[in-house]
Amino acid sequence: MEDERWHYSHRWFVKGNSRDAIEPRFQAAGIAMRDRCGWSKIAAGNFAPAFSRSGYMKTLRRLVLMTVVAALVGGCAPTNELLRDDPDPFEGFNRAMFAFNEAADKAVIKPVARAYQTVLPTPVNNSITNFFSNLNDVVVLANSLLQFRLHDAAMNSSRIVFNTTFGVLGLFDVASHMELPKQRKDFGQTLGRWGFSEGYFIVLPILGPSTVRDAFGLVGNFYVSPVTWATDSSTTQWSLWGLDLIDRRAGFLRLERAFADAQIDPYSFQRSAYLQQRRNLVYDGSPPQPDFDFDFDFDFDDLDVDSPPE
Repeated sequence: MEDERWHYSHRWFVKGNSRDAIEPRFQAAGIAMRDRCGWSKIAAGNFAPAFSRSGYMKTLRRLVLMTVVAALVGGCAPTNELLRDDPDPFEGFNRAMFAFNEAADKAVIKPVARAYQTVLPTPVNNSITNFFSNLNDVVVLANSLLQFRLHDAAMNSSRIVFNTTFGVLGLFDVASHMELPKQRKDFGQTLGRWGFSEGYFIVLPILGPSTVRDAFGLVGNFYVSPVTWATDSSTTQWSLWGLDLIDRRAGFLRLERAFADAQIDPYSFQRSAYLQQRRNLVYDGSPPQPDFDFDFDFDFDDLDVDSPPE
């Protein structure tokens, strides 16, 4: 029987094929989708095995996690389009620094974060995260005022008061249960709101991805944070910064497993994800969109599916 096909924008359906006939078509369509959508490059490395008879559930879980992360860092904007529009004159330095950070993470930071997560009970771990989040709300409040977001400033000041008092110095996030959600604002974002260009992408030692603008913003974040001005010794100050670093790293341990086997360039992915995320923050989730044709009309007649892709 001749295959019946329907083609709609952003979707396609196939009817009348056996499973063995459909699998090569799914695999070929996965490659075509990977070339059309930037974030799907993350998942398409394991797209074909997802429709094989073995490893279905494992791959499906990985794809779900990757899709969630991709949505969090800016949606389905094409990675190749972003990289083409943004020159990377420091790529040699950035890749060297990226390799250094990866080595330092593998040798020291990640093992410590694993031990930290294993030794501490989950409630204690969550309380430490909440404590540093409460301190960060002071930075968020300052930048809300600098951006003339008075409503956000009022909400953040209320978060600080409620979490510091009823939440026992921020160990418990009671404000989020009072319809006062956590916000994200920093001095790099404020500079962007004021019209400063983000500059070129750079990778900082230990701190990771940044831009020239965000690197200057880190200075402001450092001096406004209570960790800097509310501690009485440099030992206490740097101990708190170190604990914050380990706590943040431990929070990424579960997410990074989703990308362990992904067939992507880690540096390019990190750069693309960081730039998209920062632009979303500066433009309140509506950054200027590049001009590109984003259409998912696939015709199987145009695909070479004589044999499954390698």
